[in-house]
Amino acid sequence: MQWNILHRTHYAYEMAVRDSFNEVRLKPVTNEHQRTENFLLKIQPACKLRHYEDLYHNWVHHFDIPEPHTSLTIESQCQVTTLFQALPLDAMPADLARLEECARSERCFDFLQASEYVDPDPEVWRLAVDITHGCTDIWQASVAIMRYVHAQLTYTPLSTHVHTHMREVLQQRQGVCQDFAHVMLGLCRSIRIPALYVSGYLAVENASATHAWVEVFIPDIGWRALDPTHNRTADESYIKLAVGRDYSDVQPVRGRYRGNTKWSMQVEVQIEPVKS
Repeated sequence: MQWNILHRTHYAYEMAVRDSFNEVRLKPVTNEHQRTENFLLKIQPACKLRHYEDLYHNWVHHFDIPEPHTSLTIESQCQVTTLFQALPLDAMPADLARLEECARSERCFDFLQASEYVDPDPEVWRLAVDITHGCTDIWQASVAIMRYVHAQLTYTPLSTHVHTHMREVLQQRQGVCQDFAHVMLGLCRSIRIPALYVSGYLAVENASATHAWVEVFIPDIGWRALDPTHNRTADESYIKLAVGRDYSDVQPVRGRYRGNTKWSMQVEVQIEPVKS
């Protein structure tokens, strides 16, 4: 499946600001599940763009605007081909005993630890053990956790913010896709299932923002996606931007500046299938 994607973020400042430095993770990754055919990033005011690949192989563009400015627009346009091969929800590809292999793997290490918004503490561990009671397979345990998170949390826009920790989400039992993902990450990691955070897009009608879901590691297969917000595996309608330990590693736009603190932000996302 091919998709055209437009992502525009516009900041308006009440008074001129300066020395703005920004990082953006808006170029979709290319791997066995998807291919970025083309990508264009525009910044206004005009500035010089640089880029690098981070620790988790995400594309990071960065730029600075030292001159005074009253607005900032960041616009990305890209075309992506998705090639997802979903693992069936009833599959049983790897016994739980093989988690010991994952714990010894360098590619899994970071995704078994606590992170800024995820804490696999003893209470979370007890909950995860109860949820996965009777499971003998890594994938089946992960699916059980996904289904629990989907059933127990209520999707409630504006009930949390980007810095909300998973402990708060478990207490109030509501949140948005980012929060669903963080809770699932904590539950998986607490029983030693490697789990990472995915930032991307879900190509559905009226999509207006980025989406978040989870990937778990299955020996001999690799990373496979589960979406606790929608209680499903990822398919060709999911477009991956970046991965990390949690949201703090993958923010689509992150920056700082000198000047007044009164500002507003508007985000626009358009996703359309490429017509053959």
